[in-house]
Amino acid sequence: MPADAAAQDAADTAPQAEDNTDDGSIIVTATRREERIQDVPLSISAYSQEELTEKGIVGYEGIGRETPGVVLNKPTANFNNFTARGIATNGYNANLQSSVAIYIDELPVSTIGNTTVVDPNLFDVERVEFLRGPQGTLFGSGSLSGAMRILQKSPDLDDFDTAALVDFGLTGSDSFRQRYNAMVNVPLVEDRLAVRAVGFYRDEEGYLDNVGTGVHNSNTLIDYGGRLVLLWRPTDRLSIKLLGSYEYSNPKDSSLTAPSLGRNKRVSDEPDRFTGKQAITNATIDYEFDFAKLTSSSTYSDFDQRFYVDLAGTFAPGSFPGAPIAFGLDADAYDKVFVQETRLASTLDGPFQFVLGGFYLHRRRDVDYFYRSNLAFLAARGLTGLPDKYFQKQYTHFISEELAGFGELTYRFSDNFWLTGGMRYGETSAQGFTEAGGYLATAFGFNYYDYALLGLPANFDTFTPYAAATGVKAKGSKPSWKASATFKPSDSLTTYATFSTGFRAPIVNARAGAPSLVDPNDIIIPFGATSDRLESYEVGAKGRWLGGRVSINTAFYLIDWSNIQAQANRVSDSVQFATNIGAARSKGFEFEVNVIPATGVSIGFNGAYNDSKITKLSPAEAAISGAVLGHRLSAPRIQGSAYMTYNFRLAEDVDAMLAVNAQHIGSYNSSFPNTPGLPNVPLATFGKTDAYSNVNMSLGLKKGDLSAQFYVENLFDNHSITYIHPEAFLVSRFGTMRPRTFGVRFGYSL
Repeated sequence: MPADAAAQDAADTAPQAEDNTDDGSIIVTATRREERIQDVPLSISAYSQEELTEKGIVGYEGIGRETPGVVLNKPTANFNNFTARGIATNGYNANLQSSVAIYIDELPVSTIGNTTVVDPNLFDVERVEFLRGPQGTLFGSGSLSGAMRILQKSPDLDDFDTAALVDFGLTGSDSFRQRYNAMVNVPLVEDRLAVRAVGFYRDEEGYLDNVGTGVHNSNTLIDYGGRLVLLWRPTDRLSIKLLGSYEYSNPKDSSLTAPSLGRNKRVSDEPDRFTGKQAITNATIDYEFDFAKLTSSSTYSDFDQRFYVDLAGTFAPGSFPGAPIAFGLDADAYDKVFVQETRLASTLDGPFQFVLGGFYLHRRRDVDYFYRSNLAFLAARGLTGLPDKYFQKQYTHFISEELAGFGELTYRFSDNFWLTGGMRYGETSAQGFTEAGGYLATAFGFNYYDYALLGLPANFDTFTPYAAATGVKAKGSKPSWKASATFKPSDSLTTYATFSTGFRAPIVNARAGAPSLVDPNDIIIPFGATSDRLESYEVGAKGRWLGGRVSINTAFYLIDWSNIQAQANRVSDSVQFATNIGAARSKGFEFEVNVIPATGVSIGFNGAYNDSKITKLSPAEAAISGAVLGHRLSAPRIQGSAYMTYNFRLAEDVDAMLAVNAQHIGSYNSSFPNTPGLPNVPLATFGKTDAYSNVNMSLGLKKGDLSAQFYVENLFDNHSITYIHPEAFLVSRFGTMRPRTFGVRFGYSL
């Protein structure tokens, strides 16, 4: 149930969120100014900290299941790819910028689909907002089909405060989960200066057995970090906020499974590792003029990631005399990102309202590609001469920049009718560089693949270094547009119609122009992909009646997506590349209903229907991508969730709450159905996820500042396949939910 649920209207049954109005309606800043969520003319769901805690949502999974029209593709920890309104060609999107922009405060953290992204900790947040549809006219980074904003709490200038949340859970018989979170807020100078500190630690034992490494409960997650925020308000007009945060997320193995091995089993010769260390510093300055509020946000992010994966599935048994072989990639990447965003938002009460802004992003990503065998395999096959297990090392880096201006202008003809127009014009560039050094090991001119796949011994005595090379710079510039009309026939009903556009930056393929080392006759990796374009038409209505006891939101949309950026993989060596294909159309609707039928009882449900498919495709585009005209994109046709809470008094000073929430996600395609380069051959890895349901229950007790909550997640121990990796190199390619988990949460001042 989204946080605009009317459950918070009844003060005697639930605490009011800090961002609620007196009538219980949620205040959001999706339009860069504070507005009631029911008055915002776009499709948005918002979740308060109270609701996140109540439902046990600590990361992206819960947000994805609770938000209509949205699916989270999560193959394993630190991989998150949201799909909104069917705009996705597969659930992984390697080499592609995410179609949904993710922000932590002012920093865009979404990136291309085959890089690690740390799962942020959702403790002590003001709220999470999920905006559906293109958002480029108000948000600097790309937001082709939506944007998710994680808004962290700022220091309280007046009151000393502390809070804590501890969670213990048990999955199966021996997988123990521990989560610790704490916050302290200290005013240093009353009404002028305060500091807020948050710390967290997670130790979640895994629930999969890796039969290749022999490790029980191999996918254990260790995650810890914190943030420190200083807020200074020297005058009533000026405020300065300084933030520093750090998070280290260290999964010990992937959570992808191989169902053919049995339930909760996976296989790899070494653990697949997707770790991330992210440090963020931010300075945000707000100044209140008489007519507008000026905001300047400067952010620097330093992100180190590890992408270690077993690629043995590339060469199936029987495909070559020596197959399968030991084959993997150990890639280390280092991102340094600077983002500057400056906005001016009007605060006058007249008919004109405006937001004007500028955005600049500079990212340098260094990636070290180390392709490996393993020592036991080398010894068994008589392959000698390598200084270690690596037969190929390559050092690269990429520079990308984005500069954009954006804004919206609203004119209110009356309190009941207004028009909004918006535009964003952005210029982007991306360029790849190969650094001198590294090597490709050969013997008599033949490489590791040749000898290993043919089952022949060799002594590698030649290590040819890579020469420095500069890739072609990809540039793009396009405008994005928005036009919206809003009509309020009464204070309790808002209707709107919106047209908006979006696009993504062009892409340079890292291996552009490279032939296959396995099959020289296979596809030559193309240069990259030019910008795609999206045009969205949406009509919606938001109603709120009976003092907030009933609220209904609904939206209908039609989206035309052209020159689609799509992922493909070369067959012979599974090298990823991006390309463009024709066009697709997505149409559907979403709804949210929240009701308080009686004191202490809250009921909410939402749902979405989506029909998205390829509508235009040339033979050449079909051949290189494996796409098929009329093929449904990678999004469920039907999904929804329902939620019910019952609040009651257990004793004179003890309140209790019983809650049940359930979600259903329909089946969807994992990728295009045919093989790139072999358009009439079905793709061996193509599949459909299961339609699945998840049910969680909890019983909570609260006495003063102390609370306890007993819960069960995945009540019916659903083991459906929720994700299928589209690439052949993984033997363990299937994602499932965490098995049934029982637990208890203890809270203080929540």
